[in-house]
Amino acid sequence: MVVRPEIVCLCGSARFADEISVANRELTLAGAIVVAPGVFPHAAEPITDEQKAELGALHLRKIDLADRVLVVNPGGYIGESTSREIAYARSTGKPVSFTHPD
Repeated sequence: MVVRPEIVCLCGSARFADEISVANRELTLAGAIVVAPGVFPHAAEPITDEQKAELGALHLRKIDLADRVLVVNPGGYIGESTSREIAYARSTGKPVSFTHPD
């Protein structure tokens, strides 16, 4: 019988793209399936407000797929979008943990 690996959804501010990448690598090497933000807007590659809204909705669907959510929050920082994602995850009963708890 094949056991399905745990699916972890990473959430966090785009400013933490490097830290999200590290968490993705660590979880993947530990055998988890990782779903994470696929686009990190940069000043050189801006996205429209419509694209930002679409990406936000897409990320909620990624949370739906996950067994749990890991919030990447160096220094304890949690922005508005991440706060919304945490509230959504909790409303669906997903466990939420943080790389930097209080």
